[in-house]
Amino acid sequence: MKSKYKRLGQYIRQVDVRNTEGKEENLLGVSVQKKFIPSIANTVGTDFTKYKVVKKGQFTYIPDTSRRGDKIGIALLEDYEEGLVSNVYTVFEVIDEKQLIPQYLMLWFSRPEFDRFARFKSHGSVREVMDWDEMCNVELPVPTYEEQIRIVESYKTITDRIALKQQINDNLTAQCCTDYSIMLNGYTTESTEFPENWCISSIGGYCDVKSGYAFKSDWWTNTGYKVIKIANIVDNSIDLDSCDCVSEENANKASNFFVQSGDILIAMTGATTGKIGIVPTCDEPIVVNQRVGKFFLGDTHIEKAPFLFATLLYSRVVRHLQPDGTAGSAQDNLSADNIKDIAIVMPPKDVVDTYNQQHNPHIQTILANCAEIRTLKKLANVVLQTLSSR
Repeated sequence: MKSKYKRLGQYIRQVDVRNTEGKEENLLGVSVQKKFIPSIANTVGTDFTKYKVVKKGQFTYIPDTSRRGDKIGIALLEDYEEGLVSNVYTVFEVIDEKQLIPQYLMLWFSRPEFDRFARFKSHGSVREVMDWDEMCNVELPVPTYEEQIRIVESYKTITDRIALKQQINDNLTAQCCTDYSIMLNGYTTESTEFPENWCISSIGGYCDVKSGYAFKSDWWTNTGYKVIKIANIVDNSIDLDSCDCVSEENANKASNFFVQSGDILIAMTGATTGKIGIVPTCDEPIVVNQRVGKFFLGDTHIEKAPFLFATLLYSRVVRHLQPDGTAGSAQDNLSADNIKDIAIVMPPKDVVDTYNQQHNPHIQTILANCAEIRTLKKLANVVLQTLSSR
């Protein structure tokens, strides 16, 4: 043990309070992002008296680490006064918050290194678990109360800024969709009459779309040119920092699929088929992987992006596309032709141009905010990394 490190077990204790009243409200689970989320478990016939009560300021973790992408599901309850979790979860609390601040401890748990540690310490023949004894044997630096407060506040300043920028983007996106709805004035692809110069067209009538390049499995590297996969499409943007890479030589084989800021991409496969993301402001070469569709809007792509962005978000037609092109259940796979054939209401060119001009500043702000969020996340990671250097 490092000289300044302490055994976690001397600061925490397990809590086992059962839901004896059989309440069924505020059922929670824990995500691999280390957040409490509403439970999606099938609770038909469930005996809720066996559920555990977790209170604000307490931790919950699920010992099983083998089914969560090498991550441990652990979270600190801060957004609710009280919640209920399945009895498979372990609930614990800090004994003395003047000795160890819960938020500081949660920062330690948030480090990627802790996920790796938890997996290394997990054991079992059927399911690998990190049991309570292993949790108590965790070692961590425990600085003074004042220093813990400073670290927590520094991290919170960054994450609050991230949340603010994300909220601004969400508001701007909602405004684009609201104004798009106003522009359409109630006309849909089911309408039989339209004003002069309005018509039913298709996404292919506004732009082209192609699936990305099929990189070979043995081309992937840890460094090089970033490649956007479906998993990188997040919150209507692109998470560039979790991208896999290929060499410059192999990236250049996909010369038609380099992206630039403002390009709009779409997932074409799997449960998230139809989700879209707009490439944030960046200055590095990036290419698109197969089954990620890239919309081609021409040389003035950023000027034409608002209308396409709003069309895809507002109507969500791609999420409900059947193989025959009619509305219905979501499909596991979409082709570029499927997407191009999606029917949309097309106003006259001057109306579309006006919409694009009015909302281009919105798109530019979204791109800039996404770039800032990316920088802020890197700063937050620096704070987490410095914890282990103390």
